[in-house]
Amino acid sequence: MIINYEHTDIYQAEHLVLKDVNFQVEEGEMIYIVGQVGSGKTSLFRTIYGETTPHEGKAEVLGHDMHSMKAKKLPALRKQIGIVFQDFQLLTDRTVKENLDFVLRATGWKNKDDRAKRIVEVLEQVGLPEKTNHMPYELSGGEQQRVCIARAILNTPKLILADEPTGNLDWENGRNIIRLLYSLHESGTAVIITTHNMKWLQEIPGKVFRCEEGHLIPDNN
Repeated sequence: MIINYEHTDIYQAEHLVLKDVNFQVEEGEMIYIVGQVGSGKTSLFRTIYGETTPHEGKAEVLGHDMHSMKAKKLPALRKQIGIVFQDFQLLTDRTVKENLDFVLRATGWKNKDDRAKRIVEVLEQVGLPEKTNHMPYELSGGEQQRVCIARAILNTPKLILADEPTGNLDWENGRNIIRLLYSLHESGTAVIITTHNMKWLQEIPGKVFRCEEGHLIPDNN
């Protein structure tokens, strides 16, 4: 099991946003977490990658107890988690290649040739092999999000967290991003997508949880 939360409370600063959370994720699952802005979706994600600490109950991610996680162990955890943000968070003064190379160097890839090979591999996987030397401002929103997904999969993570990944994209680009994430799930990576856009649930299947009135509720419909 990749994630095991049992009777966990999740806070944003001093504010309780999700109470008594029971949330389990197995390897290779495709999961949507839906809910309105401010309902707790992003706060849940922050506890999964260790930015904030959950309260009460059990909270385990990739075998780590998130209640007692030490700061020095966070890099090892985050190396196994790919994160895709709504607002891309690319380094605007660096090319696509330089953005990806920065992450590889930061996560322990010392050999330049190995890094270059891996960058080619992930850009081909997301369909952007020709954009290696482009700057972020030269890319469309959909292309920038594909680069973000490439960045997220550099270290072949066991889990991808995609926080409103289509929020800044039009319909067609948004659908392409969800399909790309689904293909990663099909290859064996667990993918969790937060969204308030319900149309993706009908088009691209997955398990659904809802953030409603301070609770995370399985959607069995």
